[in-house]
Amino acid sequence: MDDTLENWFAREILAHEPMLVRYLLRVWPNRDEVPDLRQEIYVKVFESAQQVRPTLPKAFLFATARNLMTDRLRRSRIIFIGARGDLDDLNVLVDELSPEHRTTNIQELQRLAQAFDDLPPQCRAVMWLRKVEQMSQKEVAARLGVQEKAIEKQVARGMRLLTAALLAGAAAGESDREATKSARGREHG
Repeated sequence: MDDTLENWFAREILAHEPMLVRYLLRVWPNRDEVPDLRQEIYVKVFESAQQVRPTLPKAFLFATARNLMTDRLRRSRIIFIGARGDLDDLNVLVDELSPEHRTTNIQELQRLAQAFDDLPPQCRAVMWLRKVEQMSQKEVAARLGVQEKAIEKQVARGMRLLTAALLAGAAAGESDREATKSARGREHG
């Protein structure tokens, strides 16, 4: 029997196409993306099978589909930090943003950058790899030569420190804005 990779792929993977498409249509929010998603899943499965063929092809196919959808959802949730603010503001044309709003966004970005720079070195490295480079906890642990549990603790610590710094900065910014409004009221009153 000629068991080339292409024959194996047709027999063990493409045989599940109707089931895969039904699954994708059921769980993926954008039906128009399903054909592209299906093709990307096939490419990943084929490339992986070039190295070693999975012992449970159907399970591997659906696990690949789940992982790919998770990655796509994660990427779609990434928003440029400068766009932080009220979601309603995202529907405003750029020209309609006030100078005060732009200044506030820049200040928030600067506070975040400073808070990130103030993290302890190991924590900063872990946060960069996990949150910016989107590496898995396991990949970060391997790269830094530490246990996965240490990575988990560093991420939790980093999030706590960044949140505290941003909240403190926001509170200081809010009291500055209130003082400015109050001063303006006295000038015009």
